[in-house]
Amino acid sequence: MTTPTSRRTPPVVGERVELARCTINGQVRLVCGQQVDGIVLVTDVPLAGGGRAYVAEPGLEQDGHSALNALIADSLDQVGRHHTIPALVPADRDLDHGP
Repeated sequence: MTTPTSRRTPPVVGERVELARCTINGQVRLVCGQQVDGIVLVTDVPLAGGGRAYVAEPGLEQDGHSALNALIADSLDQVGRHHTIPALVPADRDLDHGP
């Protein structure tokens, strides 16, 4: 008896592009954009490697370049406010965009 096998098509992965960088507690982190299977992913990754990567925003291709610029600006603002990776900021603190 033959067992059917499914073949997965490997994902189409574009080049990772550095969009911004910042330093948090002495660690340089990069905000990168990359297209995977037609979906734009924005990630926050450590420059030196060995640390955790965070998906900052999936599916940004629907919103355009101005949304990407706004996301980058907000991410850098959040780093300045909270001195941590924006993905780790509790939602109630993240909503506080005041001084």
